Amino acid sequence: MDLKGFFDKIRPHFEKDGKLHAFWSLYDGFESFVLVPNATSKSGVSIHDALDSKRIMSMVVIALLPALLFGMYNVGYQNYLAAGTLDEASFVEVFAYGLLAVLPKVLVSYIVGLGIEFAWAQWKHEEIQEGYLVTGIIIPLIIPVTTPLWMMVIAIAFAVILAKEIFGGTGMNFLNVALVARAFLFFSYPSKMSGDSVWVASDSIFGLGNTLPDGFTMATPLGQIGQGAVPDASVCQMITGLIPGSIGETSVIAIAIGAVILLVTGIASWKTMLSVFLGGALTAGLFEALHMSPITWYEHLLLGGFAFGAVFMATDPVTSARTESGKWVYGFLIGFVAVVIRVMNPGYPEGMMLAILLMNVFAPVIDYCVVDRNIARRAKRLKK
Repeated sequence: MDLKGFFDKIRPHFEKDGKLHAFWSLYDGFESFVLVPNATSKSGVSIHDALDSKRIMSMVVIALLPALLFGMYNVGYQNYLAAGTLDEASFVEVFAYGLLAVLPKVLVSYIVGLGIEFAWAQWKHEEIQEGYLVTGIIIPLIIPVTTPLWMMVIAIAFAVILAKEIFGGTGMNFLNVALVARAFLFFSYPSKMSGDSVWVASDSIFGLGNTLPDGFTMATPLGQIGQGAVPDASVCQMITGLIPGSIGETSVIAIAIGAVILLVTGIASWKTMLSVFLGGALTAGLFEALHMSPITWYEHLLLGGFAFGAVFMATDPVTSARTESGKWVYGFLIGFVAVVIRVMNPGYPEGMMLAILLMNVFAPVIDYCVVDRNIARRAKRLKK
């Protein structure tokens, strides 16, 4: 019996007169996730295909896989490099260590987040939302590898419930849920989210990796800039991503692969993505010309979470601007604010998280202004 036959066989138990009708939302969620919906909608001469939002979310997850896989390797790379045993380790050993260090965070993220969504759907007697498929993999990618699992549990519960579910679930939240979780961690447990001691996994796992000395520290390039020093990473290292940082944010190459997937499939807006980089580049170039930035304008785009935020979080269709003109303004302001925070606030050398969350709040205002301007233009033409 194939999967479709299995779901068809058990469906009557979950339908209105079935004994398990109370768990219909669970059944519907699992069925629509495992199987491509076979229903199409027709309206006049237009026929919409069976690709639903769960399939779109799955495509975003695929686009995130290069960053996740590279992040796993980089976690192992940084551990072996810090211990001075990198030359003695094989690629498999380095990657396996990173896999064992990162996988628990991915599992906790999905178990807690999806568990809350399933419970909420049961309580509200609604369909299970699919938005956490993407959020669940983004959260582990934007935090340090040393973040304790129990902190993740609290942050995820806070973000899913207070930034999403109470507003109506997927599509109704006005803040990016993954960034809310990171913001909660950053402001609640700052010592575990910043500084020089959180970026390198320091314990051996099942005989793999190295146990580093107590008090071992290694700063990220942005952390070095915040301390008034010039980063010791080369441009090549910034692009490849073999530097300390959040798990999935270091490799520009891996992020670029994901960007291509999102753009080719039409899931992400190229206007939003491009305008973030334009805003960041122009602002960083201005600070560089004024001799206020210790790094070049293009290094700002390569370091930290700038590229990851521009590709995977600024383009979130739920929390970003939706008008075509508004996407340019929205993205440009994200790049502008991120670089301003980096340069003007030495105590917070990143900037991308706060920039995106701030513009999430202003996205409806931007769209309102664009629509109002269009209405005024048309009214003016009508009078003529």
